[in-house]
Amino acid sequence: MSQCTHCGTTILFGGVNEGGQRFCNEKCHEAGRLALQSQRLPPEVVAQAVAEVVEGNCPVCGGRGPVDVFTSYRVFSAVVVTSWRNTPRVSCRGCATKAQLLSTLYCFFLGWWGIPWGFVMTPIQIVRNLAGLSREADATRPSKMLETMVRMRLVSEASTQPSAARVA
Repeated sequence: MSQCTHCGTTILFGGVNEGGQRFCNEKCHEAGRLALQSQRLPPEVVAQAVAEVVEGNCPVCGGRGPVDVFTSYRVFSAVVVTSWRNTPRVSCRGCATKAQLLSTLYCFFLGWWGIPWGFVMTPIQIVRNLAGLSREADATRPSKMLETMVRMRLVSEASTQPSAARVA
């Protein structure tokens, strides 16, 4: 058994191999390829792009920044099925607060109803949301998650441009 180079999932059968690396599926293969390319970007290009995002308007509400990545956490349960997810989103603190409060309510009303994971994951996700409410966006120290998202966006944009435009 091996693990996906990108997401860490255990691969029992199949997968995609490239250059001594193994990926669980084509989606992880592409994301892993982009992640490797993003690490080759010049630091000054990344720093400028991150600063533009942090100092720009919120992509959710259009309001003033600072902007960063904030995560909201949800859990849904129905008897023997429980599903939870983390949703990172680039936004201002106000939009993040709204998303985290809505996710807390979502968990509170829809998270408890599964056995046993509903009882386990609901308090965890609620506490994560409440802890996230205390984190502020700091224009002088953007999060590593924001830098990673900006790097991926830059590489993705560069890979979709025609080759003549990339040379110019």
